[in-house]
Amino acid sequence: MTTTGEQPVRSVPKVNFTDAEAGARVFPDSGASARRFNYFTPAKRKPSHYEDVTVEVQPDPRHYLSQGWLYGFADGEAGYPLNWTRLKAWGVDRPEPERYPGSGGKGYEWPAHGWHEFRDPNEEWELTLYRYNANVVRQLNQNIENARDAKAFEQWAPNWVRFVERHVGAWMHVEHILGLYVFAACNRSAPTNMHNTAIAVNSMHKIRFAQDLALYNLTLTEEIDGFDGTAHLDSWNNNPEWQGAREVAEALTAVDDDWGEMMFATNVVFEPLIGELFRSNMVQQSAAANGDFVTPTIMGAGEYDYARRDLRWTQACFGPLAADKEFADHNKAVMQEWLAHWTPRCLDAARTMAPLWGLPDVKPRDFDHAMARAERRFAGIVSDLGLQMPAEAQS
Repeated sequence: MTTTGEQPVRSVPKVNFTDAEAGARVFPDSGASARRFNYFTPAKRKPSHYEDVTVEVQPDPRHYLSQGWLYGFADGEAGYPLNWTRLKAWGVDRPEPERYPGSGGKGYEWPAHGWHEFRDPNEEWELTLYRYNANVVRQLNQNIENARDAKAFEQWAPNWVRFVERHVGAWMHVEHILGLYVFAACNRSAPTNMHNTAIAVNSMHKIRFAQDLALYNLTLTEEIDGFDGTAHLDSWNNNPEWQGAREVAEALTAVDDDWGEMMFATNVVFEPLIGELFRSNMVQQSAAANGDFVTPTIMGAGEYDYARRDLRWTQACFGPLAADKEFADHNKAVMQEWLAHWTPRCLDAARTMAPLWGLPDVKPRDFDHAMARAERRFAGIVSDLGLQMPAEAQS
C-alpha cells in the first residue's frame, strides 16, 4: 500500500475475464430478460407445458450426446431407429456426427432432422390424458344413471335391443384390437418422444372406448329383460356383416414393421371409411328414432376422440411429410402406395356391412347415402394431406 498525501492507495489485482467463467456462455433464452432456459425451439413464441414435458425427454445423440445412445434393443438397434418406417424427414440421411468429449451433435443445428419438428396440436401428455378420459367417463356414467332413473331403456324398440346387443357390442372388438395391438404396439416405434406420446394417447382413447362399450353392455344386461350380453361375441366371430371389418382390423395388427403405415392406414383410411360409417352414419343416425338417447352418447365420445383429437395429430404428422423439403416426392409415393393397398380393402369391408342398415325398426337413410358421406369425408382427409384419391375410391 502506498500513500498519496493523506489518502492511502491500495494495490489490488486487476480482474481479467477470460469467458471461461460459469455463466459467461450465451445460450437460447439466456438474455437479461429471460425467465427460463430451453434446449429446443418452441412451436410458438414461448414453449408450452406440453413441450417442456415431452420434447426430447429421451435425448437424441444427433443433438448433444457425445457417447451415443445409452440403451438399445436385443437386435442391436439403438434408441429411436429412423428406419422403422419407410417415410423420411429432412436430415435423416446425414452421416452420424463426429464423437468426442463435449461434441454432442456438433455441426447440426437443432433439430438434427425434420422428425423433431412434429408437435401434437392437441398438446397431450400424461396429465391431460388422465383429465380428459376421466371427464369422458364421468359424463357417460351420469348419462347412464339418468337413463336408469328415467326407465329409458324400457322405451327401446324391440329390434333395436337386438341391434345393440349384437352389433353395437361388436364394435368394442374393433376398438380393443386397434387400441391394444395397433397403437399401443407402436408407441415406442416412432423416432421422437412427441410422436410416441401422441400414439400412446391415441391408444388410450381406443382402449377406454372399448371399455366404455363393455361396461355399457353389462349395464344393459342388468336393465333390459332378455338382453344377451354375450351376443356380440357370436356376431363378431360369425356374423357375415362383420367379417370384412374384422379382417381389416386384424390385418392392421400384422403390418410388417412400419409404424407409419399402421398409423396412416388406421386413422386416414379405416376410420373414415369403416369407423365413422358405422358409428355416425348408422348408430347415431338410428338410435333416437328407436327410443334410445343413451347409446349415441357412448358412440359420440368415440367419435370426438377420433374427429377432434386423433385425426388432428395424424394430419399434423403426415401432412408435413408430404411437403418435406427433402423427401416430399418419396413420402407421397409411399403414402399413395398405402392408399392403393388399404382403400379397396376398407371399401369392400364397408360394403359388407350394408345389411345392418335394414335391421332397426325405424331405419336410417339407406346405406348408399351413408357410404357416400363416408367417401366424401375420406376424400377430404386425403386432399388435406396433399395426396391423390386412389382409383378404387373414384369409381
